[in-house]
Amino acid sequence: MKKFIYLISPYKINKNFYNSLKKVLSSKKVQYFQLRLKNQKKKKIIQISKKIIKITKFYNVKFIINDNHNLVKEIDADGCHLGQSDGNILKIRKRIKNKVIGVTCHNSKRLAKKAKAIGASYVAFGSFYKSKLKPNAKKANTKILSWAKKKLNLPIVAIGGINNKNYKNLIKQGANYIALSSFIWDNPKLKPDKAIKVFI
Repeated sequence: MKKFIYLISPYKINKNFYNSLKKVLSSKKVQYFQLRLKNQKKKKIIQISKKIIKITKFYNVKFIINDNHNLVKEIDADGCHLGQSDGNILKIRKRIKNKVIGVTCHNSKRLAKKAKAIGASYVAFGSFYKSKLKPNAKKANTKILSWAKKKLNLPIVAIGGINNKNYKNLIKQGANYIALSSFIWDNPKLKPDKAIKVFI
């Protein structure tokens, strides 16, 4: 089965999360898992990461840490995801060698070309739809996905408000991966292990 989901963590990690994560990853649809914890102390992030990495390794899923490239080596993550203001990619690349570096490119061809030129492992575009995770995110047009597919020769992640009704169009336009968070962890109707099953 092709892995096509880029899973982003919920805002808060509670004690039931680890069990839910195992069930979700056992679907064999997830290629990347990104830990995105804002305003958490470093010690807490390391603690949580060490538990998650055991699970992601078991299911052969790449563990990506958001923003915190300094922690990549410390927690043995597979890589990091960087926003446009999260530091110099060239310097970070030297520091973390051949690990994964993903870069947010919003809706910009210029940023995507630059990310490729300086060694990004994948590019992320969005937000395509209204997102609970980032309500004020810049809007992206699906045309950028078909452009990137033709021009970049890099894996493409589509992000922002993606659900079971709109994801197929993004894949059709050229996304290799769809980023999911709220639909999985914060779904009023479906538990995480059932929510992942609706993506085929």
